[in-house]
Amino acid sequence: MKYLFLPLGALFGFLLSRAGATTYDYYAALFLFRDLQLMWVIGAAVVVGAPLLALLGRYRVRSLFTGEPIQLQPKPFKRGLVPGSLMLGVGWGLSAACPGTVLAMLGEGKLGAACTVLGIVIGTWLYGLWQDRQTSAQTQPADAAQLDF
Repeated sequence: MKYLFLPLGALFGFLLSRAGATTYDYYAALFLFRDLQLMWVIGAAVVVGAPLLALLGRYRVRSLFTGEPIQLQPKPFKRGLVPGSLMLGVGWGLSAACPGTVLAMLGEGKLGAACTVLGIVIGTWLYGLWQDRQTSAQTQPADAAQLDF
């Protein structure tokens, strides 16, 4: 069953490619408001995906692997979401590569997407380091925090 995801992933990558979501020029045209084709693709994904997610919750659909009901929990708002979203948008605009489609771009042989993948990996690693420091700073006793130089 776990190998079912490989052909589904390949099909999804093919559909992304056909929709133009792996083409640098389409991203440039989108961000310059010259061609809104990708916005329509994203909009169609939301129109299809939102009702399907609602149906998952309503009918308590079970996981194919574990048999447990799929639970959709809302995430709490955090202050870092706003600057993080701005950084994502700037990176997306500068690289002309959506983080969600960058692996499909690599599959097409667009080696420039490797820089975006590298940026995603480094950014995720740095965020993890920052989170660890935040967590350890919050759990330290007050006296130990004062002695730490």
